[in-house]
Amino acid sequence: MRITTWNVNGIRAALEKGAWNWVQTFAPDVVCLQEIKARPEQLTEAQHALFDGYQPAWNPAQRPGYSGVATFCRGAPLETQLGIGLPEFDEEGRVVRTRFPDFLLYNIYFPNGGRGQERVDYKLGFYARLLEICDGLHAAGEQIVICGDFNTAHQEIDLRNPKENQETSGFLPEERVWIDHYLAHGFVDVFRMLYPERVQYTWWTYRVNARARNIGWRLDYFLVSEALAKRVKDVLVHDEVMGSDHCPVTLVIE
Repeated sequence: MRITTWNVNGIRAALEKGAWNWVQTFAPDVVCLQEIKARPEQLTEAQHALFDGYQPAWNPAQRPGYSGVATFCRGAPLETQLGIGLPEFDEEGRVVRTRFPDFLLYNIYFPNGGRGQERVDYKLGFYARLLEICDGLHAAGEQIVICGDFNTAHQEIDLRNPKENQETSGFLPEERVWIDHYLAHGFVDVFRMLYPERVQYTWWTYRVNARARNIGWRLDYFLVSEALAKRVKDVLVHDEVMGSDHCPVTLVIE
């Protein structure tokens, strides 16, 4: 099974750039998109036709042109749930959860803390609420895959210029420690499990020709329950794929 996560930074713009052509060629079983910035009724019939073969679950933000996630599955998942049960987070359209026979898949666009301390606090609150939910699911015997744009680079290896970004949201100590908390609560960063020393990024600013110079950050992750991690065959960072300031990342799991 192949699950692809991709922050498309606006689904309509990404489709116009031909992003779905890559999806059609690569043909993952599940596609998790973040920052779609649109409601499904804002797409044209021709754009919707591109998704033939997939069953979509949309969770756009209430605020127009902002945030939002969508999960596309080949075949219907056993169940679909939107949000995490708190209006202050759910109004921003950040979560789609789908159930498969032996695991739950969370497609998540984690908050960006770049607009000041209030948003950093909001982001940390989101991390805390989600981990509380996952702890309960683990206690009930569920296995979980969390994927998406975490808006945090975990370790110095995960961004090109760590020293210069010590006080930048996305690499603040209080943000990074939440990845540690998830790893201490039964999750595995499966890319790092497989490639402990690989330097590979998933996001590059549009400024200063950063992508061509590979001045990037690894912000897009798969965190997998420990019991599922042994079934992971690979994590592919498709850093050659254009169409957004992020690239797609794929989990290959038995």
